[in-house]
Amino acid sequence: MISSWALERGATIRPDGTRFAVWAPDAKRVRVVLHDGGRRVEHEMDALDGGVWEVTVGEAPAGTLYAFRLDDGPADGLPDPCSRSQPHGVHGPSEVVQPDAYEWHDRGWTGLAMPDYLLYELHIGTFTEGGTCDSAIERFAELRDLGVTAIELMPVAEFPGARNWGYDGVALYAPHSAYGGPEGLKRLVDAAHATGLAVVLDVVYNHVGPEGNYLSQYGPYFTETYRTPWGPAVNYDGPGSDDVRRFVIDNALYWITEYHMDGLRLDAVHGIYDFGALHVLQELTARVHTQGTQLGRQVQVIAESDLNDPRLIRSTQRGGYGMDAQWADDLHHSLHVMLTGERAGYYADFTGCVEEIATALGERFVYAGRHAAHRGRRHGAPATDVSAEHFVVCIQNHDQVGNRAAGERIASLVPFERQKLGAAMYLLSPYVPLLFMGEEYGETNPFQYFVSHGDPELAEAVRQGRRREFEAFGWGEDVPDPLSEETFRRSKLCWRRAGEPGHAQLRTLYRDLLHLRAHERALRPGDARVRVAADDARGWIVLELVPSFADTLAVLFNVSDVTRDIPIGHSESARWSIVLSTSDPRYELHPERRRSPNAARAGETDDRRRVPQHGDAAGRVITVPPTSALVCRRERL
Repeated sequence: MISSWALERGATIRPDGTRFAVWAPDAKRVRVVLHDGGRRVEHEMDALDGGVWEVTVGEAPAGTLYAFRLDDGPADGLPDPCSRSQPHGVHGPSEVVQPDAYEWHDRGWTGLAMPDYLLYELHIGTFTEGGTCDSAIERFAELRDLGVTAIELMPVAEFPGARNWGYDGVALYAPHSAYGGPEGLKRLVDAAHATGLAVVLDVVYNHVGPEGNYLSQYGPYFTETYRTPWGPAVNYDGPGSDDVRRFVIDNALYWITEYHMDGLRLDAVHGIYDFGALHVLQELTARVHTQGTQLGRQVQVIAESDLNDPRLIRSTQRGGYGMDAQWADDLHHSLHVMLTGERAGYYADFTGCVEEIATALGERFVYAGRHAAHRGRRHGAPATDVSAEHFVVCIQNHDQVGNRAAGERIASLVPFERQKLGAAMYLLSPYVPLLFMGEEYGETNPFQYFVSHGDPELAEAVRQGRRREFEAFGWGEDVPDPLSEETFRRSKLCWRRAGEPGHAQLRTLYRDLLHLRAHERALRPGDARVRVAADDARGWIVLELVPSFADTLAVLFNVSDVTRDIPIGHSESARWSIVLSTSDPRYELHPERRRSPNAARAGETDDRRRVPQHGDAAGRVITVPPTSALVCRRERL
């Protein structure tokens, strides 16, 4: 189906030449400056209604470098706010791009429904040694074999220098030149689809990076009415905000249309302030869904929010914004405290007790209107009316790892058995799971915060800001230099580690857990009724998943360091059999030291798989080894 939307701002190649268009409502004169080697050629632009300027230049083919000169501004001009490419960085001229030049091969790809997402978050620069889109492609077959169905790319919009997490992007339409630019990103998406992987792009609409940010010279893109932790808020509801909203919504549609993205993950939407009648998040989501339908694809919009606010994902008919999913941090925080014992900073609001984890498993949020001491107020709202496929959960992500002073991963913080238990507790949850790159084999290289700002004052401000950020955690001065290239190098994955002892067993467990999710109807988010029981004193949780037309599964978690007899529902007409046990010898560092009576290969269904269970008419109990999880299927006799 042909899309009715096309990007009209920036540089558009047409039969009669290239049309340049830019919104600059306060300018009295605007020229497009074409850069031809050392020569500059200026073309006067015509003023249209609404502060838009345009001109068509007959000789400006793809590859032409250009900039916009506002009034008597710098002779070299400023980068285009809607630049599709910045080959010379954030301060250099923009490049004319022909969007249709790339030959796509994904005609039959239609995207995925949200319950079918098994997300894998990655940072292109550190995912591989090469640090490019093309080198990332080489690992896609491994991810698909692992059971991943979608990759989530940390932001790729052009940022200053060659090293950055991506949240300092300033050219929001330009894929970063060091990653491979526009063609490289299109090859990545095309290859992902050929491998059976959807692609979600992390986009940042709550702020724009500080270096190379020329937007305020063009118009009222920012407002002082609100402040964010990252600087002035984007102007979504003040004077001039109509075109600012268009700039952001066009950007979302651009990634879906020109780059065939299957979804967008919107960074920190709690930093988006809009008190107009139609919230920009609702408008953006509706436009993206409409565009996806016109393109014949399922497209998802996922929010990162720290508000525990279900309005984001409630339907518009019920007063919500209609987004497809949101990150739900409470399960992560509870699991992290349980696994590590850390209680500093925002972890102070969590105890890590099994009843708290059970609440997160059954009710989406731990904080759904409760008072949070760390915040000094009540936090969140109930969300049990929203189906489970609208919540994305994890045990690690770029924030929770990288926003530690030293960037340690779980594999560097807790013993092997706890790594396995933590993995099972979120991968067997009723929600949509997200893995952070390298987690599946227990990567021990850190993921640290790195930037490559060229402004010395800004660079020093970043250094000092990172130190202040960690004061609440008691991490002192032990903060790696974000400007050092070594900090970036340390953060790259070491893929050979995946085959080493311990790491290989962990990857096998992850693979089996992900494949179990793919094949068991009860584990498809939203398809099963969820019942949770817990005993805080004895350290166990039972998660029962009851689908309408498939087998019931029960997941038994023993978080204690001793073997427990865990009660489970009893029926004379049914018995329980093992589907998977994390204490299986295949997942053990030293299998000869701990052979569980429950250990067996996933998929076996004969008598060797029977669960050791005992009891009477009042109920049954199942013996579960310490620090482990057991998946059982209810079988009719």
